[in-house]
Parts: sequence; C-alpha cells; structure tokens
Amino acid sequence: MSKSIFYHAGCPVCVTAEQDIVDLAGRGNVEIVHLGNDGSRITEAENAGVKSVPALLTSNGNVLHINFGASLEEVKG
Repeated sequence: MSKSIFYHAGCPVCVTAEQDIVDLAGRGNVEIVHLGNDGSRITEAENAGVKSVPALLTSNGNVLHINFGASLEEVKG
C-alpha cells in the first residue's frame, strides 16, 4: 500500500480530523473514504482492523483510531 487511507462517516468529529490529516500528510498521500457514502468499503475497513471512525490506516498497515466519532457497527446502521 503506498497511500494511507482515512476512513470516516461524515460527522463533525470526522470532518475536522480529515482536514487535520490532509493538512499534515498532504492530499496526495491520503485516500479519503467516507463510509457513510461508500458502505461497500466497510468490510475492507474492518479487515484492516478499523473499529471506529475516524481512523487512519497508515501506509505500513497500522490503524490509528482518532478521537471517537462512531463505531463501525453504528456506521453499518
């Protein structure tokens, strides 16, 4: 994996974290995945170890859970 992936669900906590991550890493280094709009990627996030959003999957496969917006179970609805 070459880019980090930032998973979120669109809540205010997630949007603020997205802005900070993009500012820190640069837009070209982070893929943004809005799980509320693209539910087909929830399984991918779960398989990577994401338990809640917002979360950053680093390019070396570590999951960094940032603050707490919602569990993936809540995102699944």
